[in-house]
Amino acid sequence: MTDDTQASAPEATQVVEATVKETTPVKAEEKAAPAEETKPMAEVIPPSASFKEESNVVHELEDPHKKALDELKQLVEQALRNNEFADSPPSPPSAQPAAPQTAETAAAEVVVVEEKLVVKVAEVAAVEQDTKAVGEVPPPAEPSTALEVVEEVTVKVVEEVTPPPPSQTAGEAPAAEDSGVKTVEVVQETARAEAPAPLQEEVTIWGIPLLGDERSDTLLLKFLRARDFKVKETLDMIKKTVRWRKDYKVEELFLGEEDLGDKGFEKIVFMHGTDRQGHPVCYNVFGAFQDKELFKKTSGTERDLFLRWRIQFLEKGVRQLDFRPRSTSTVIQVTDLKGSPGLLNRELQLTMKALSVMLDNYPELVAKQVVINVPWWYLAYTKMLNTFFTPRTRSKFVYATPSRSTEALFRYIAPEHIPIQYGGLSKEDDTELSTADAASESIVKPSSHAVVEFIVSEACTLVWELRVLGWDVSYGSEFVPDAEDSYTIIVEKTRKVAATDEPIIRTSFKIGEPGKVVLRIENASSKKKKLLYRSKTKMTAV
Repeated sequence: MTDDTQASAPEATQVVEATVKETTPVKAEEKAAPAEETKPMAEVIPPSASFKEESNVVHELEDPHKKALDELKQLVEQALRNNEFADSPPSPPSAQPAAPQTAETAAAEVVVVEEKLVVKVAEVAAVEQDTKAVGEVPPPAEPSTALEVVEEVTVKVVEEVTPPPPSQTAGEAPAAEDSGVKTVEVVQETARAEAPAPLQEEVTIWGIPLLGDERSDTLLLKFLRARDFKVKETLDMIKKTVRWRKDYKVEELFLGEEDLGDKGFEKIVFMHGTDRQGHPVCYNVFGAFQDKELFKKTSGTERDLFLRWRIQFLEKGVRQLDFRPRSTSTVIQVTDLKGSPGLLNRELQLTMKALSVMLDNYPELVAKQVVINVPWWYLAYTKMLNTFFTPRTRSKFVYATPSRSTEALFRYIAPEHIPIQYGGLSKEDDTELSTADAASESIVKPSSHAVVEFIVSEACTLVWELRVLGWDVSYGSEFVPDAEDSYTIIVEKTRKVAATDEPIIRTSFKIGEPGKVVLRIENASSKKKKLLYRSKTKMTAV
């Protein structure tokens, strides 16, 4: 291929340029005419991928939500003081027959009577003080009579239940100063009883204290939103979660004190990359249950072991989130139903059990639930499944049939963060390119060409990779030096790439002079193709 052939490109050719500058990563921009509008996706996918999460900043909340949060904080503080987050809920008081009155119970009643009478005396004294302040002289008989009645009742009750001390004779009355001491003691005990009880031991969920931490408001708001800001229902949900975590020993699971072994469960659930807004992405692969050995581990005697592993995995993932008010405290969940079991299989029942645990004890942690490779029966099943969810939760679901699944993922996740098996460019243990090397996307129109150019300004080693979803195109690459007396170097001969060939083509080429690397993609089919590409330079040692 010569420079002349390069200059005479057909009219349908799309040109994409990328400039390489020293050690900076390659960035590519399309120079061609605007790509054609994409047709709307299937009805199961919403028309827009944009979504906005509610704020966790208190002053940005709506007034009713602020009020609900304040009320919940007060109830949580009261519950902490009353030790209501204990291992078991307090049993309601049972009605019991009245016990015969003894000297001790009678004395206790006397203390209560004395407390009430002391309050009455204080009220009378206050009236006298107010009257003197305004210069009025009250009738002398009334306050003195009231004081005499108080003293008389107090003395009589004490005499009925408390035998006189040995130093007193039967006809002697209690000393006046003893009565004064007793009144002071009652007032002091009353003051101590009215003082708030100290807080019990710190109670945490996901490692976050319920109160007093900069992350506490975000935690409480998640439970409030799960209960539509109904404060009492929210408090009850929090109590149940705290007790469940103690009963299930979740902290021990998180710390790894229980050895769950290497059972291969990570094939079913794993974390990989982030979405376009920075949310971690969690993948749930139902097709993994087709592995017979894995099937036995999740449905046989080790069924509970899988559930405990799932909770451990979930707890570790939650602890990596940032619950500060303006940070990311949710994930994107991708559920792959390819090869999934039927409605009545045990795997689905186990998944429903895990879902129930998550809804009850890990609320509002999913920003978007993208369900891909949805079979025909699942669309009907979602109607039943939606009965478990509130309208708020249902709005987070996106369903995509097999032909639309990759397109649905690209709406939320960039190609460099999507695993290869789902149409992306990301693979584990990649030492040359990572998620930090952003990819570009383009559409190759039917019966047309696309050209990608990487500009090189100095000697280096250029690494690039290319992927056309569904392939069935022709591909080749060449290096064109800037010097007029230099020759074009063919890097990769043009060849047909079938849909069954390797998912990604990666090439490394050492360049000794300024120029450009040109990639050519020819789409001879009647369908448009999605093109993904990215590159990176490595400086050549002098």
